[in-house]
Amino acid sequence: MGTARDVITLKGSAAIVSEFLCYAVNSILFQRGIYPSEEFSRVKKYGMTLLICQQENVKAFIETITAQLSNWLEAGNLERAVLVIASISTKEVLERWNFTIETDTDAVHKGVTKEKSDKEIMTDIQAIMRQIASSVTFLPNLEEACTFDLLAYTSVDSKVPPTWGDSDARLIHNPQIVKLRSIDTKVHQVEALVAYKFNEEV
Repeated sequence: MGTARDVITLKGSAAIVSEFLCYAVNSILFQRGIYPSEEFSRVKKYGMTLLICQQENVKAFIETITAQLSNWLEAGNLERAVLVIASISTKEVLERWNFTIETDTDAVHKGVTKEKSDKEIMTDIQAIMRQIASSVTFLPNLEEACTFDLLAYTSVDSKVPPTWGDSDARLIHNPQIVKLRSIDTKVHQVEALVAYKFNEEV
């Protein structure tokens, strides 16, 4: 028997991808030690145990951004979301977690729906979440206190809320890059990678 297919609409796909980005950001913040582990609580999602930051200001910030990302995804305007991790003292960017998004234009302009099983999509998401969880095995230790920011790359005609400001790209000079797995809802394809600063031992 074949896998049952689920109908994926533009709105449904936007919800899936924005929710994934929310959990991915929380997981990265936990794995990279941006906040103390006691600030996180465990939740069951995607058939896994994930961690969500409970600091009120962080929680509100991520929820606000996730809602806006969902709007841009639904409009077909979001091209990339980037989680930047930087040193608090020097402001130097140490890691950039890139989520590049390709949107099916027929879904945006013609309302075309796609088919893919929820189980297949969940398997895609589980694979990336496991890679994030294992990132401590290949990323350099963050030896100093760090903070984070979220950048969104949108098409030129997208509406930008007044709470969002322009930013420089917050790039890393000559980074090491590790490509992660991808997610494909058939409406949105998300390619993930992490770029990080690498200091060679002298």
